[in-house]
Amino acid sequence: MKVNIIGLGKMGLNLALNLQENGYQVMGYDLSESMRNEAEKEGVMTVGDLEKLLSTDNSEQRITWVMVPAGDPTESTLNTLLAELNPNDIVIEGGNSNYKDSIRRAKSFEEKNIYYFDCGTSGGMTGARNGGCFMIGGNEEGFKVIEPIFKAISVENGYLYTGESGSGHFLKMIHNGVEYGMMQAIGEGFQVVEQSDFEYDLESVARVWNNGSVIRSWLIELAEEQFKNQPHLENYKGIANASGEAKWTVETALELDVPVPVIATSLFMRNTSQEEDSFSAKVVAALRNGFGGHDFIKNN
Repeated sequence: MKVNIIGLGKMGLNLALNLQENGYQVMGYDLSESMRNEAEKEGVMTVGDLEKLLSTDNSEQRITWVMVPAGDPTESTLNTLLAELNPNDIVIEGGNSNYKDSIRRAKSFEEKNIYYFDCGTSGGMTGARNGGCFMIGGNEEGFKVIEPIFKAISVENGYLYTGESGSGHFLKMIHNGVEYGMMQAIGEGFQVVEQSDFEYDLESVARVWNNGSVIRSWLIELAEEQFKNQPHLENYKGIANASGEAKWTVETALELDVPVPVIATSLFMRNTSQEEDSFSAKVVAALRNGFGGHDFIKNN
């Protein structure tokens, strides 16, 4: 089976390599020549033109996986696909799109009898490469066609068909809101440890917390790795960007009259970090860099 990948950045390239390793034929496209060259070095065939990507695929049912930034890049890409694809083709949109946009887009694709799936994707670059976590919304019959793909590239028990269109990205939105709260708590905890009168080795603290404790997790594991490289996160500026999902989570919670004080506060702390340079924000920035390769501001 052939899968076309649009977007060969940190997530898209690793996803392409995961697919290839599991026996799928992959063709990739990216606007950036350097991204395409990097993919070619890794053994992924690429083209420099989106229309060519689609025209060279003579599959009866083309599968196109979109991994570009949410917003205008995704909208533009999907509009092109809407014009170029045939009935019965399949689109998987794996970015962090707003679920309301996914519902709207699904209706447009349905009018042309094209399957559209909103796919919340978690696990960072490591997951995309070695076994990710996926939350997929869309047509149930169409999902049966692509389910073997998710079974092959996911970690064990790491994919879920979530139901109607929009439900995949909705679930990922809530997931990211929870993630914000968890990272903020970890960051604040390490700030208290760092500023205490005791001389702790933060790498060792993270290690012991991640072995048998109630808060053991991949995030604590990432903290250990970051402290190993930088015992006091010397190269990190305490600025952690907010990428939108937590804001949408808070807005949705308000619409549903559901209190989410922890998630809301974690979002406000991201905004506060733009003005204040705190150790807790350094931890959050380091964790984001650890799992997603997110850029961070370096200390001079």
